[in-house]
Amino acid sequence: MGRILAIDFGRKRTGLAVTDMLRITANPLLTIETKELMNWLADYFAKEQVDEVVIGHPTQMNGEDSESMNYIRPFMGNFKKQFPDKPITMYDERFTSVLAHQAMLAGGMKKKDRQNKAVVDKIAACIILEGYLDSKS
Repeated sequence: MGRILAIDFGRKRTGLAVTDMLRITANPLLTIETKELMNWLADYFAKEQVDEVVIGHPTQMNGEDSESMNYIRPFMGNFKKQFPDKPITMYDERFTSVLAHQAMLAGGMKKKDRQNKAVVDKIAACIILEGYLDSKS
């Protein structure tokens, strides 16, 4: 059984999180510049067994797609072309940034560290992954 990788896709930065091999825990991995994402994924998939990818689905409060989908759809098209053997699933990402900030506060993270958007992005990816894992069990 391989890992599940979560992507919190952004125009500038993308947060990534991954499960352990048994798919029990979700762990923040890193934040990467979005323009480097496809190359990074190719390298990661060559080194690690990843069976599934989950990407945050940004929606508005009324359930309609947010404007960010204009950037995510082309990425998903490229992903499916480059990695046709990797299933990619969308999972609701509403409030993940708010939850990431709350988790950092609860964890006692210093204010300066909480203001680092790269940290927020990878924690948001982890929250997406945790929600997805919970929905599967």
